[in-house]
Amino acid sequence: MILIGNNVVVMKKIAKIIQLSIILTLIIASPVYAYRLPADLSETCDPALQKGLEQCLISLKLKKAAHHKSLSIVLVDITDPSSPRMAHVNPNEMMYAASLPKIAILLGAFERISNGEMTLDARTRETMAHMIRNSSNQAATEILNRVGKAYLADLLQSSRYRLYDPKKNGGLWVGKEYSKAGAWKRDPLHNLSHGATALQVARFYYMLQTGRLVSPELSRQMKSILANPAIEHKFVKGLKSVHPDSRIYRKSGTWQQYHSDSAIIEHDGRRYIAVALAKSRLGGKWLSDLIVAMDDLIFKSAPSDLSRN
Repeated sequence: MILIGNNVVVMKKIAKIIQLSIILTLIIASPVYAYRLPADLSETCDPALQKGLEQCLISLKLKKAAHHKSLSIVLVDITDPSSPRMAHVNPNEMMYAASLPKIAILLGAFERISNGEMTLDARTRETMAHMIRNSSNQAATEILNRVGKAYLADLLQSSRYRLYDPKKNGGLWVGKEYSKAGAWKRDPLHNLSHGATALQVARFYYMLQTGRLVSPELSRQMKSILANPAIEHKFVKGLKSVHPDSRIYRKSGTWQQYHSDSAIIEHDGRRYIAVALAKSRLGGKWLSDLIVAMDDLIFKSAPSDLSRN
């Protein structure tokens, strides 16, 4: 009986050790900053970053475009995600964003996957990657219809995400298939079929980076699909000219005079979110030039202990 009693005590100790090991593993696997993240991105601007962004517009001769609201920008240094540093110009200006809102379809798909209503098999993942990296309209339409248009509209307006927020002049909206079919439901404020504001796109990427889109694990999966862009224009073209080693997680959009790009960009120890929406036939060049200037600004305005030598 004594032997049995001792065995019981030993087994209880082993069980406790296993339990503590599991808890420790979960803590290590989670973002170490999760407990101290701000609830959301604040629109408060970092003075150095904001001044630098305004100077970029002057040097690139884009101040007039910004004044006429033909250009919208949000730049966020998230190297320390618990203290994001933001600068912006027309952050809540709603614009036609072409293929950029396909990131919203990606979110909808992963919500369905999380709920057991879609399966993340090899074909589904390949289709989503084609939708994002190659900007395939056929792939986007297929995934949108699997997610459901009404489901996605409700998700974007939900209290959890507020990626389309009437109090912030709109945001991400997908009211039409990426096909010749007519619009299902245009956005309530601006009558756009595929729209975005720079602020809401930046919030999407911030939540993605901090593991708050669907779940930490599914956020990582979504981010991996945003990697390796196959279309080398705008942000990608600009960065390749100065930092070809940059890691870019990105979605862009182009239709007639509307040009947009958005990304999480990582290199040389820093990470930042860049979003720009433009209405001009020169918009593609604007964005290529802007990303080079903004990348340089991120480092020049960084805290001295983290900036580039």
